[in-house]
Amino acid sequence: MERTNGTAPGWPLPPGAPPKHKIRVVVAMSGGVDSSVAAALLKKEGYDVIGITMQLWPSDLPYGQFSESGCCSLTAVEDARRVAYKLGIPYYVVNFQEPFREAVIDAFVEEYLRGETPNPCLICNQRVKFGLLLQKAMELGADYVATGHYARIGYDPERGRYVVRKSRDPLKDQTYTFYGQTQEQLAHTLTPCGDYTKEEIRALAREWNLGVASKPDSQEICFIPDNDYRRFLREYRPEAYNPGPILDKHGRRIGTHDGIAFYTVGQRKGLRISSGQRLYVIAIDKENNALIVGTEEDVLGTALAVRDVNWVSIPGIDRPRRVRAKIRYNAPEVDAEIFPGPGGQVVTRLIEPQRAISPGQAVVWYDGEYLLGGGIIDRQLSAEEAESLRAAGHTSIASGVQQ
Repeated sequence: MERTNGTAPGWPLPPGAPPKHKIRVVVAMSGGVDSSVAAALLKKEGYDVIGITMQLWPSDLPYGQFSESGCCSLTAVEDARRVAYKLGIPYYVVNFQEPFREAVIDAFVEEYLRGETPNPCLICNQRVKFGLLLQKAMELGADYVATGHYARIGYDPERGRYVVRKSRDPLKDQTYTFYGQTQEQLAHTLTPCGDYTKEEIRALAREWNLGVASKPDSQEICFIPDNDYRRFLREYRPEAYNPGPILDKHGRRIGTHDGIAFYTVGQRKGLRISSGQRLYVIAIDKENNALIVGTEEDVLGTALAVRDVNWVSIPGIDRPRRVRAKIRYNAPEVDAEIFPGPGGQVVTRLIEPQRAISPGQAVVWYDGEYLLGGGIIDRQLSAEEAESLRAAGHTSIASGVQQ
């Protein structure tokens, strides 16, 4: 595949494209080493670079403006500002607080209240970074938005579409987070860090004296700096505290929970159940405000139904296909088979059982280094149900494809 939109050093621009210094790029600068070096690489290549930090965190949230770390902190803004000054590029802070609250925080909370386990960073990528920020970039006359993500994005003339490939550094690969991007968004996205390892990025930051070379990566959810999402839910939506029954697999009540929003599939701690064996949440019954618990073996699953499907490097599928799958961001890739299901869904059948298949999380599919697409886990399926759906031979999932 030939890289055609100049998103990494050395990759050519398409024939007839304007000189790089006439191509404007808005870099989403979080104050970290990756986005800082992304800006520096693009500047070095001769692009017209603008740095923007998105002010996302509404100050009336718990801990609001007092966060001292993470991509939404005052420290992050100052670090990004210093890097922009060092590079000699314009720099702005843009207030996206209310759209972020509506698109990311409220969606995050609502999904927990429904008994699902969301990934707010995926929502932020799709609706804010490559939604609102891309729109703002276009208003500034920019051609692209760039981030510090470890992924490789480009146009594949043989496929006739933009594709996402794994980064050069397998330990830092972030292609999982791009499963929801549309072709239009990918056409305006640059990820220059994708051709480097993390150590090479830090080495470049030291070489260019950017001042962030040793800055640790942010690990927490940006609006929950202490990583205690249960505390956040209690303070942000007190109605999340809604006690109900804990049931065993046979429907017998064996305990009481504090509210389904505080639990996820696979969780053991916090159940407060006296039992001769370790028990885990194996399902969440929203309709009856109940948790269903079972043994560790019961947490394992082999099949799942996937909704809100988006295809990236292929236009879709109409028959079973072997892939590699990840059922959450930090999960290992495993062999799997995918095939069309009813209502635009895709059924994923895992070759080996996986732990804690959690509704609300995203599953993504790969073919080698290519990210094929992904979607949201709707529910776990039994092996028998998955086989029945495969035998039904659904032939079209066009309604689940976002172009």
